Amino acid sequence: MHMADALLAPAVAATMYVASGTAAGVSIHKLRKDDEAQKLPTMAVTAALVFAGQMINYTIPGTGSSGHMCGGMLLSALLGPQAGFLSMIVILAIQCLFFADGGLMALGANVWNMAFYGCFVGYYLIWRPIMRSRWFGEGKAAQRGRIIAASVIGCIVTLQLGAFSVVLETSLSGITELPFGAFVALMQPIHLAIGLVEGLITSAVLLFVYESRPELLQELEPAAGADNKRSLKATVAILAAVALLVGGGLSLLASSNPDGLEWALFGNADAGYSENMGLDEENFGVQSAAADSAAGIQEKTSFLPDYAFADSDTPVGTTVSGIVGSAMVAGVAVLICLAGGFFRKRRHS
Repeated sequence: MHMADALLAPAVAATMYVASGTAAGVSIHKLRKDDEAQKLPTMAVTAALVFAGQMINYTIPGTGSSGHMCGGMLLSALLGPQAGFLSMIVILAIQCLFFADGGLMALGANVWNMAFYGCFVGYYLIWRPIMRSRWFGEGKAAQRGRIIAASVIGCIVTLQLGAFSVVLETSLSGITELPFGAFVALMQPIHLAIGLVEGLITSAVLLFVYESRPELLQELEPAAGADNKRSLKATVAILAAVALLVGGGLSLLASSNPDGLEWALFGNADAGYSENMGLDEENFGVQSAAADSAAGIQEKTSFLPDYAFADSDTPVGTTVSGIVGSAMVAGVAVLICLAGGFFRKRRHS
């Protein structure tokens, strides 16, 4: 669901930067009162895992489309909505600047569409109420059921909101080639399927964490008799190994079909499927000086564009992108935590 700059008018893009920046500012203010150092290992490894997970496009059967996880629900369930949101910003910014995934001018919109809903709407309106409820009764089996229900419902709902926001933002940008009703009719159903798969992936990861270290999950009081099957160090190490395996290896198996947004815009006629909106991939949307400037910056900063070596089709580029990107995301997350702890100590002193 990474939007390109051509899908937004500069005024709409600026508005979304303000909206996402405001949410980020509120999150930073809230986290200044917390002890982020306790979340440092979990934040680093889960952010890396989400980056790697977003490289895996899974096929949506019978459509000619594919999808990938967003990760907001996963991060907020483990870190809380504020830390999860800031982690998502790190992921999306690194994808944009160093891998040319999503437009730089559209970064504010991509943060809103892919991070805000999953981290805040998903957490406060879905994850927390379900985890505090008595759905499925008492005990460990009931808690597992609530984790699965919250993950699946949360991912479906928040991806629907994100997909609708993409339609709304393009409509407000005046892109007449994308009639509102027709675009909605394509975007919502395909992201319903994508959200269902992401919900199952998210629940699988969270169930592993629940069985290993249940105290890492937000809003969860471990059931009577529950114990930690693994140490925190072992749990983090396993998640880190999975991130490296996914980013450096399984990413080579990602579906080549266009993702939900690209599928809605351009279709997949080459594979025998519909053209959908039938836009020209080389010339569509809004042309603006702001978009041209953003593209120029992105061209200079992206050293592995489209997760590959420039002017090379070797799969090694994908492997390197997965490993390097995951490491960068984890490193920036650690620096954010350390900086927060430093300034908090200075304020207290």
